[in-house]
Amino acid sequence: MMHESSKKILIIEDNAITRNIFLDGLEAEGFDTIGAENGSVGILKAQECLPDLVICDIMMPDMDGFAVLSMLRQDPVTAIMPFIFLTGSASHASLRKGMELGADDYLTKPCTVQQLLRAIAIRLEKQAKLMQYWYTACCQNLSAPVAAGTTSSVDSESIFPSVPQLKEVFDYIEAHYDQGITLCDVAEAVGYSSAYLTNRVAKITGETVNVWIVKRRMSAARCLLQDTDQTIEQIASALGYQNACHFSRQFRQHHGIPPQTWRKEHQMIRHCKVEV
Repeated sequence: MMHESSKKILIIEDNAITRNIFLDGLEAEGFDTIGAENGSVGILKAQECLPDLVICDIMMPDMDGFAVLSMLRQDPVTAIMPFIFLTGSASHASLRKGMELGADDYLTKPCTVQQLLRAIAIRLEKQAKLMQYWYTACCQNLSAPVAAGTTSSVDSESIFPSVPQLKEVFDYIEAHYDQGITLCDVAEAVGYSSAYLTNRVAKITGETVNVWIVKRRMSAARCLLQDTDQTIEQIASALGYQNACHFSRQFRQHHGIPPQTWRKEHQMIRHCKVEV
């Protein structure tokens, strides 16, 4: 399973022997592992280290697994982390409570490392498919040509993926993308450090905050180039760029051609369609 070597697994287990068996077993399979001896430590490590999956015992002295899961699900940073319970008694009431809180799976102790590996593989595969769906849908929207006759306004839902955990981030970008905002501005607005926000957004969407800012500006630029007669300098200024050279360079990086060339091609297409 060395293809999973980049995956980070957090194990929250108060029994040191069980915790170390699982940590050693997962490390031997190429996982990056993190151990936590109780629920409070586990929550802190989940928030700091952003693991790809959490495995948590239910019966712990200071804070049980249900409380841990509840707190992780309430925090937008950790809300979508796959979560597997370890339990010594898989009663119907216990299973139901865990599922209502948002648990992804249960493993009944004692369980082997191989059983744990199978459960992890299933959860990570499902998570990867979900992330790929969001990313693919977003890329398809971003690469779609602007239809002839559209207005200069752009539906932000066609630019940003529909991720509830990042709504505040994308809402801020949507409201301020034309004001020369940077990663630092977005991070300050949503209350996170720049590094932490970058990791969080990249982990969920596959792109950085700066990339999303540029993608939003490029979408607006395409509309302005096609549907208005504003100069390149005016468009650059309207989108928050300090100079037209910077805007033109970014546009060429994203589209493969300068904005002037893009405008000629797409205005020509639009005129042909109108004449038809």
